[in-house]
Amino acid sequence: MTTCRKTRSNDEALSAFIAAKTEIDVMLDRLKALSADHFEFDQEAINWGAVGSLNSVAADLRKITDFLFGEVEHAA
Repeated sequence: MTTCRKTRSNDEALSAFIAAKTEIDVMLDRLKALSADHFEFDQEAINWGAVGSLNSVAADLRKITDFLFGEVEHAA
């Protein structure tokens, strides 16, 4: 009976993992498209506020990639 519960638990975990991965893939696709459009910033009107906003986004993404790749403070 333990094996049955473990298999079910593993199947449920795999389903949840795939659902989370799918959600991430959708977000990445949206970010890629937005990046291709310069994050909808008017290139003629770029100012330091726009730079700060984009640097904030880059910092958040850097935290994610550092975590996933085991870099910087997440390194073993």
